[in-house]
Amino acid sequence: MPHREVGNQAPSGLLAVGIVCTGQFLSIIASSATSFALAVWAYQQSGSALALGIIFTASVLPSVGLSPFAGVLVDRYSRKLMMAISDAVAGMVAGMLLGLFLTDSLQLWHFYVASFVTGAGNAFQFPAYSAAISTMVPKRHYARANGMVSLARSAPYVMAPMLAGALYPLIGLGGFLIFDLLTFFVAIGALSIVRIPPPSASEEGRAATGRFWNEALYGFKYIFVRKSLLGLLVFFLAINFVGGFARRIFDPFVLARTGNNSVSLGLIRSAGAIGGLVGGLLMTLWGGFKRRIHSIFLAQTLAAAFELMLFGLVRSLPLWVAAAGIGGVCIPFSNAASQAIWQSKVPPDVQGRVFAARSMIAFAAGPTVPLLAGSLADYVTEPAMTSSTWLSRTFGWLVGTTPGSGMALQFVLFGALYLGIVIGVFLFSKSIRHLEDVLPDHNQPMPPKEAI
Repeated sequence: MPHREVGNQAPSGLLAVGIVCTGQFLSIIASSATSFALAVWAYQQSGSALALGIIFTASVLPSVGLSPFAGVLVDRYSRKLMMAISDAVAGMVAGMLLGLFLTDSLQLWHFYVASFVTGAGNAFQFPAYSAAISTMVPKRHYARANGMVSLARSAPYVMAPMLAGALYPLIGLGGFLIFDLLTFFVAIGALSIVRIPPPSASEEGRAATGRFWNEALYGFKYIFVRKSLLGLLVFFLAINFVGGFARRIFDPFVLARTGNNSVSLGLIRSAGAIGGLVGGLLMTLWGGFKRRIHSIFLAQTLAAAFELMLFGLVRSLPLWVAAAGIGGVCIPFSNAASQAIWQSKVPPDVQGRVFAARSMIAFAAGPTVPLLAGSLADYVTEPAMTSSTWLSRTFGWLVGTTPGSGMALQFVLFGALYLGIVIGVFLFSKSIRHLEDVLPDHNQPMPPKEAI
């Protein structure tokens, strides 16, 4: 089926990226507020970190499993259509949850199902949005365009969690669901008015055509023959796995430390979002270091030190806010640089398949980590740190022995391991450190002998 785009008078380039990001900005404000309300509601219902982990796992599992097939559809059909499908699925889920809430039928397991369906729609989102950027702006603007995307995704979290924490006692989950549903129409409307050009055909794209199943596997083949890209991907897989043992218990950790204070949780989340806003703004205006790999390693080093280790060590709201804010700067800084590298190295007409495979590998541990992290907190670290055990005697001086201390210990220990991985890879992996030199851009000839 041919790509269908709106006429030549439709907004294009960085302006089009800005319009799409504005629609996403409003949608994410509502979704983040709803997510906040959901976390508070679920924790109040269950008192379990594992319950929140199950919700996250339910959202990640279908996204990981469906990614290769979604990548084929992104490359075969209009990327705008794939982006709209993702938003439409999320909107339908919000509508169903609202209906259950208004009929007083909403239960915790409904959120598991809703997260699963939303995750299926999200399988299209990452490859479609990432690949669309490559055709909307020239290569020199990749980092800035990705910075704009980071801004759109970070800025809503500045006010949304704080407002949600204050408004939750007044309007409850139902109010947030109504707002969430309405903003999905805005996001789809923004997509409908911009021009997203189809990709030009490349030699790799022509070689990748064939049966659906073969096309689904092509993204993996592309990555596995390029050692530098594979190494970078395995690096992100490792830190996503290790960091997940802390990040996936963020909400229950703060709630346990603050006596279920939703306002404090909102303030800390907002601080992290302000940091994300600053990081996205930096990348939009500056574009990061000339060597993008340096942006990745610097940002990930600071994330390990502040977002994880320091966050687990401190025990006061101002210090949590500061640690979350500094850590928040790092994520868009790293992600925008990583996106720019992949967009430069992969031909646009196969980016849907390659980025889908990339997403599946990078987040392969995603479905299990929340369950492992929540179970570790509920059944090991929390009971051990709040009673007389060798663990509390060894680490009590560091993180305390009150509720939340076990989860604090997870932040510190897994943060230290995260930092060790980042430093070790930078020092000892030349193929990753010199990726931008040894692997040519997609519009440059491949070297005859692959050291890539």
